[in-house]
Amino acid sequence: METFTNAKPFVENPRYSQDRQDTLAALDSSSIDRPIVDIIDGFSRLPHGFTLQSCYGHFLSTEGQDPHNLDPIPSRGTGWIKYRIAYLAFCIDNSSAGKALFDALAQIPENDPARIQFGSAEWFWKRHVNSFALQVEPMRHKRKDQVTLEYEEAIDVQRSRGLFFDKIRELLEKQLREHRAG
Repeated sequence: METFTNAKPFVENPRYSQDRQDTLAALDSSSIDRPIVDIIDGFSRLPHGFTLQSCYGHFLSTEGQDPHNLDPIPSRGTGWIKYRIAYLAFCIDNSSAGKALFDALAQIPENDPARIQFGSAEWFWKRHVNSFALQVEPMRHKRKDQVTLEYEEAIDVQRSRGLFFDKIRELLEKQLREHRAG
């Protein structure tokens, strides 16, 4: 799967409302990584955007470790860590509120441009036009969905992942406030 391409321009999407409704009806909250359930829930309350897929990001430091493990990297580690990327994929309405959401999401990488990217993923776009993705991945690996990193770099990526989700929560809080205000 291509995990990152440049953000595509918005196109008309007469199926947006139906796609949103279908996606939210099929949403299984037990399949969402626990640390980001609140984020996915928050986006489901926005009429101008919804999540398509997400991953908290997983660090695997030992052979045979659960690939969906949510544990932090061991504090006294060395060597190599396998990292499965943290990301959020969204479908956004081609409306003024949707474009404001797009603009806000597109600014998230400014918090750590070496490790956070915003763009489109062909795999999602083929199924949902106006879909975009934010991901946490060292820039040189931005087109991969998992990589092996040296311990020190993995620790930096873990910090970036925390910052990333903090910034998404701030953005979401603002978006929900603005939506409630009308």
